[in-house]
Amino acid sequence: MALKFFNRRRGPAEERAEMSFIDHLEELRSHLFRSIIAIAIGGVVIGIYNKFVVRDVLMGPTHPDFITYRLLCKAGYKMGLGDMMCITEIPVKMQNTFMSGQLTLLLNVILIGGFILAFPYVFWQFWKFIKPALTDREKQRTKGVIFWVSFLFFLGIVFGYFVIAPYTVNFLSTFTLDENIQNIWTITSYLDTMTPLIMGTGLAFQLPLVIYFLAKIGIVSPAFLRRYRRHAIVIILIIAAFITPPDVISQCIVSLPLLLLYEISIKLAVKVEKQNKKDETAEWS
Repeated sequence: MALKFFNRRRGPAEERAEMSFIDHLEELRSHLFRSIIAIAIGGVVIGIYNKFVVRDVLMGPTHPDFITYRLLCKAGYKMGLGDMMCITEIPVKMQNTFMSGQLTLLLNVILIGGFILAFPYVFWQFWKFIKPALTDREKQRTKGVIFWVSFLFFLGIVFGYFVIAPYTVNFLSTFTLDENIQNIWTITSYLDTMTPLIMGTGLAFQLPLVIYFLAKIGIVSPAFLRRYRRHAIVIILIIAAFITPPDVISQCIVSLPLLLLYEISIKLAVKVEKQNKKDETAEWS
């Protein structure tokens, strides 16, 4: 079945021929190679501006003058709360406990940053590998998929970085069991917390497109999504708990937009169902 799905080459229909399993592997390898090159180029860009990326981007949420904190402070004044919402200090110290810790940090930042920058191209390469197996009608319906996947990914990244990350840093830096216990984080633990939180949010924002394609191929329907809405809420809460620190507020911050995206997914599934019925009617007429 897999070979039947990928047994058409790119090009005019009359030139398409069946491809062997080895041909598919060669094709996949070429797409993977181009993706790795793109990530490497993105990593070079990150490496050139590594001081800015580490100091102002990665460590940004640990600075009291971070844009999110400043906006919260302004919002507090406008609501008549004075400086109650202002964050003037992030009471945490950062340290490196490994000999090659900072070098490892730089390499990880280059790799992650390179992937984020190259994401649209990486997905485009993946789509080029999948696209030949689609029918002309499926290709027509999936126009713009690269834009929407990239848009939702970057939207999730922005939401994770500017909303979830600052709250997480502020909450965990001020959370203490005793005043004699000082928060001293290792740079490794900081990166290990920020990476799944931000990247996970970027991937979680793909939910509407995942539901859209599942509805396209008939695996889910609007009635199914509505029937299992409660189960979806539980799954979303589990996902939010997985990519956020163990506190209720941060989980709610992640869960709310995901629940909104789930409702948007139902609307998309309704449109897909109506379109499928129209196509079936047109085929029978």
